[in-house]
Amino acid sequence: MSVIYQTEAEGQWLRQRYSQALADAPVSNQQLRVPTREGETFVLACGPEQAPPLVLLHGSGANGSHWYADLPAWSEHFRVYSVDLVGEPGLSAPSRPDLATEASALWLDDVLAGLDVHTTAMVGMSLGGWTALDYAVRRPGRITRLALGCPGGLGAQRRWSILAAGLLMLLGPRARERSVRYLVGLDRSGNEAVLEEVMAVFTRFRPRTEALPVLSDDALRTLDLPLQVTVGDRDRMFDSSETARRVRACVPHAHVRVLPGVGHALTSQTGPVLEFLRGRVPHPG
Repeated sequence: MSVIYQTEAEGQWLRQRYSQALADAPVSNQQLRVPTREGETFVLACGPEQAPPLVLLHGSGANGSHWYADLPAWSEHFRVYSVDLVGEPGLSAPSRPDLATEASALWLDDVLAGLDVHTTAMVGMSLGGWTALDYAVRRPGRITRLALGCPGGLGAQRRWSILAAGLLMLLGPRARERSVRYLVGLDRSGNEAVLEEVMAVFTRFRPRTEALPVLSDDALRTLDLPLQVTVGDRDRMFDSSETARRVRACVPHAHVRVLPGVGHALTSQTGPVLEFLRGRVPHPG
């Protein structure tokens, strides 16, 4: 397990922290453990069991608590499955599927089979957005609606910015905070809890360092499902203008939202995403 953490003790500290967060979840829920070829996958399930399914995939360095602000509203309309990606600081297995192959899609096949879900709406953020997008291309018809926030795989990954921020993380608490604020695009005004959580994780966790594979234009053109893509125009992790341009060019029916003055961390998106998931976005943006 320590392969994804700085030490086993720090991994244990983060798992205990997450377990406490699960005890304080904002909605009534079930905690599921799904066997997959990559190892056990943890899923937080909430909402009416008879409601349409909605699968949530968080970004790098996160877990199911990423969606806590969204769960109360989304679970009124969907049976929500918040999945801890394997290889990330949640309660799933530490394995990391090879992103250059079908391995992530095969893992997600197993997760959906374990949940008895054949088709589903899906929301993905950053790495989770890449995972969802890769699955939509490889498994046409399985995703009914797809909402992506600052996804990988579309615009160029700003690896120099990420490297510079990683070096700052080594230089003490003040430099770590500057690094986190720079990368996620949040100041301290009203965002203290988010910043502190990110710093707590990334001083103990070893994120994936390989570049996310970029989907080809031909692959994007195969997407015939309802698609919403939301990016911040100040995203320092991915080229958001390129993301927006490619989606508009290759998936003209998609609803593309570029948020001015916003970085990689998207906040206050519960309502706009829910409107899309419920089919209330009338035309591409």
